[in-house]
Amino acid sequence: MLWVVEKMKNVVFEWVKVILAAIIIAFIITQFIRPTLVRGESMYPTLEENDYLIISKVSYKVKNPKFGDIIVFKTDLLQEDGTHKDLVKRVIATEGDHLVIKDFKVYVNEKLVEEPYINGQYTTGDIDIIIPKNKIFAMGDNREKSLDSRYEEVGLIEKSDVMGKVTVRLYPFDRIGLVD
Repeated sequence: MLWVVEKMKNVVFEWVKVILAAIIIAFIITQFIRPTLVRGESMYPTLEENDYLIISKVSYKVKNPKFGDIIVFKTDLLQEDGTHKDLVKRVIATEGDHLVIKDFKVYVNEKLVEEPYINGQYTTGDIDIIIPKNKIFAMGDNREKSLDSRYEEVGLIEKSDVMGKVTVRLYPFDRIGLVD
C-alpha cells in the first residue's frame, strides 16, 4: 500500500512540474512576443493577407525603431466590431529626420531613398517635414493601397503606440522565415 501512495505522489509531482513549466512559458511568450495576422494588402509584396506574424514586444525597449523596420502599432481607427485597429507598416523616418516626398519619390535627410520592396510603384503625396521627438513616419509597401502616415487618419505615430517589431512569418508554411 505504501508503494501506491509513493507512486501517486510521483505522478502528482510530475503533473505539477508540467503545469508550472507551461505557466512559465506562457508568461514569457505573452511578455516578449505577440502573434498578429495581416489584414489587407497595404504591405504587399512583403506581406500578404492572412500572413501570420510574430512581433517582438521587447525590440524597442532597448533600442529605437529605425528606417526599414516593419512595425505593428495601435491607432484610433475603428474596426467593424468597434475595436481599435492595429496597423503593420514600414518605418520611413524617425525623430529628427527631414522627410520629403515630392515628384513621387521619397527623400530622408536630402538623400533619395532606395525602396526595392515597393515593386516599382511610386509614392504619392507632397510632404516636407522634420519628424518631431518621439514620433515615427511609416508607410505601407503597397503605396497605392496603404492608409499610412501620409494621411491624416493615421498621421505620425507615437513611439509609445508601437507594439513591436515584426520579426518572423509563421504562416503560410512555404514562406516561413525572418521578415525584413
